[in-house]
Amino acid sequence: MDAVAVVEDEVRELVRRRGLDPLTDPLAVRGLVEEVVADYDERSLSGGLPPLVDVGSAVRSVLDAVAGFGPLQRYLDDPTVEEVWVNEPGRVFVAREGRSELTTTILAAGVVQDLVERMLKTSGRRVDLSSPFVDATLPDGSRLHVVIPDVTRRHWAVNIRKFVVRAAHLGDLVGLGTLTPQAARFLEACVVSGLNILVAGGTQAGKTTLLNTLANAIPARERVITCEEVFEIQPLLPDVVAMQTRQANLEGTGEIRLRRLVKEALRMRPSRLIVGEVRQEECLDLLVALNSGVPGMCTVHANSAREAVVKMCTLPLLAGENVTTAFVLPTVASCVDVVVHTATDADGRRRVREIVAVPGRVEGDVVEVEDVFVTRDGALVRADGYPPHQDRFTRAGFDLADVLRHGSTEGR
Repeated sequence: MDAVAVVEDEVRELVRRRGLDPLTDPLAVRGLVEEVVADYDERSLSGGLPPLVDVGSAVRSVLDAVAGFGPLQRYLDDPTVEEVWVNEPGRVFVAREGRSELTTTILAAGVVQDLVERMLKTSGRRVDLSSPFVDATLPDGSRLHVVIPDVTRRHWAVNIRKFVVRAAHLGDLVGLGTLTPQAARFLEACVVSGLNILVAGGTQAGKTTLLNTLANAIPARERVITCEEVFEIQPLLPDVVAMQTRQANLEGTGEIRLRRLVKEALRMRPSRLIVGEVRQEECLDLLVALNSGVPGMCTVHANSAREAVVKMCTLPLLAGENVTTAFVLPTVASCVDVVVHTATDADGRRRVREIVAVPGRVEGDVVEVEDVFVTRDGALVRADGYPPHQDRFTRAGFDLADVLRHGSTEGR
């Protein structure tokens, strides 16, 4: 056994004896680790124990093992890492600036399962043969997704999507090159004026980050209710209630799905409703909520703004045979006001590619849209379209024509 392993065993024993909880007493555990490492280093000078090569490195390693998530903790602490995933113990990947790379980390047998159990400890969720998938949130806000055999071929598959806060406001996205100032001010005006906004894009295209910045443009006087699979939306607003789904217990009861959360949100006096992502029949409940006059936002996976509108027209049909396109099409046309599509460039940068308006018209089986901003020659530029409900902009103090012409929001 090497020196670090000896120290780790001593620390674990002392943590057990003193009744310390690494999650609730991190400072006490850190102090204990430093104390044990210093004591071991002194004892090793007599030659009876293998020496520590680097005391500082030993402290970090033992602390990660006892109070963190072992060999993966350094990636969770690295601000340049956006996502970590494990395909098998010897293949650990990370993503930086949208690009993946295979790390040199090799996990010992059984370590992956142990780490997952520790990651799920605070969430109250589980993964087992009866429930081989799990979504959960880590204490730092990162999103965990795990799949186990026999759904996977042989090894546990673990994904950790870190909540890397690089943009809290639309202006931050301008600084990152995701949005132009004109488009950012237009979207801010849309939010303040109470328009319903759909954020579309592929995986890792920056949808949740964009949704968060839009949420932070909501006036502080409004009451916001958020509904998600796991907590990711974090509005910097004074009156917010956040809700997440819950999986069934061991007896197969107690599950709370996203549909239920959306329905319950309407009983909580919302001024604004935000749904993290619609994937299934909960889309119907969102449309019903928006149709009742509660402004809202959500995200959806789609390759373009137009495809996002089509998807909003098809997902509600999953709710049952009594839901028809005759109801869904005009409801989508009247409820969805603006669609923002974001994507990842070849260099890993996330950019808004287009912003379209839904004027409320249906032609045949197609909900019509108008381009407000489009990408031409690699740049997001103003198109010819206008958003619906221009009277709402006026009531909110915006000159819409001026906002679209110059991006100015002065005089609000």
